[in-house]
Amino acid sequence: MKQLMKPSAILGVAAMMLASCNQAPKAVENKKAEPKTETKELKIAFVEVDSIMTQYEFCKEFTKVLEQKGKNIQRTISQKEQALRNAANNFQQKLQQNAYTREEAERVQAGLQKQDADLAALQQRLGNEFQAETEKYNIALRDSIQHYLAKYNKNKKYSIIFSKQGDNLLYTDNSYDITKEVIAGLNKAYKPAEKKLEKK
Repeated sequence: MKQLMKPSAILGVAAMMLASCNQAPKAVENKKAEPKTETKELKIAFVEVDSIMTQYEFCKEFTKVLEQKGKNIQRTISQKEQALRNAANNFQQKLQQNAYTREEAERVQAGLQKQDADLAALQQRLGNEFQAETEKYNIALRDSIQHYLAKYNKNKKYSIIFSKQGDNLLYTDNSYDITKEVIAGLNKAYKPAEKKLEKK
């Protein structure tokens, strides 16, 4: 027959168990009481890119410049294409009228082929120049917006400023829209190219 524990021994074991149980929550409480790292409040805003494109003077000015360059390129290419078409038609007519010797016809045809190759090369070069100009403008635009927002945000202290274009943000609360404020600031900071040239 097993010996039963004396009541005093049972109480001692119970007291030890209670003590260990009471210590566990304290350990958890101590962990909770550790100094918390301060969670920074997330402050967000957004800017409508479409509005910047239509209302920021820098965009309006350079959009006009690029449109004019695009039209000039198109006009130049169209004129050269028309001249080449006219020369080709003229060659065809004279060829049908037997106005050329064989050597003359070959020489004129080679000249037309060279003009065609030159036109293709010109179109490629002007297209590349226009693309480089557009890229340069896009970089300057992005830099000017980022530079302004860095200054603007020193006082505003936003954690994130999103760019909203079309439906890339599925839902926005208009109280977070800082577009008008940003455009006003950008336009105030912007010095048109003409004024820059006058100062030089």
